[in-house]
Amino acid sequence: MDDSQLIIACKKQDRNAQKVLYERYAPSMMTVCLRYSREEETARDLLHDGFIRAFTQIGSFKGKGSFEGWLRRIFVNLALENYRKEKQKNRFLEEYSLFNNEDQVEPDDDPLDIGGISREEVMALIRDLPPGYRTVFNLFIFEEMSHREIAELLGINEAASRSQFFRAKSMLQKKISAILHKYSNRYNEQR
Repeated sequence: MDDSQLIIACKKQDRNAQKVLYERYAPSMMTVCLRYSREEETARDLLHDGFIRAFTQIGSFKGKGSFEGWLRRIFVNLALENYRKEKQKNRFLEEYSLFNNEDQVEPDDDPLDIGGISREEVMALIRDLPPGYRTVFNLFIFEEMSHREIAELLGINEAASRSQFFRAKSMLQKKISAILHKYSNRYNEQR
């Protein structure tokens, strides 16, 4: 069954079609969820909630653009909603207050160079970033949003978005350098 047939069946609330659609897209949507959450349990909750939302809103999918893109947008929005709730709950406002200095030099927005590190290691490093850094980094790199769009979406100023991205990227580069150094030492010891 192709996607268009599955979507039609899901619009009719066919449980078998929903199961097939879930099985087809759950791995890629779990990757999205893991990028935005620190803990795997939270990512699984987002995955579950995202599919519930997708199945209740599937009638709004009009076939313009890819279904996977439409589905991904649901998961990203859900992850951002979760982030906002956690931000309010845990009072992460101090993260933003540190970076509202308009006199700051604008950081370089080049994508992170990950060297020879595995995708799984990089994803784990991204999950370990502080929530604000992680969210801005994900939106800029993976969702390809501009800092202006990120600022509007998160309710921060553009300089804060740039600063958080720069600091996330710097943290990741330091951690990646440490991993590469560790690999290099192991290699040298084996010689």
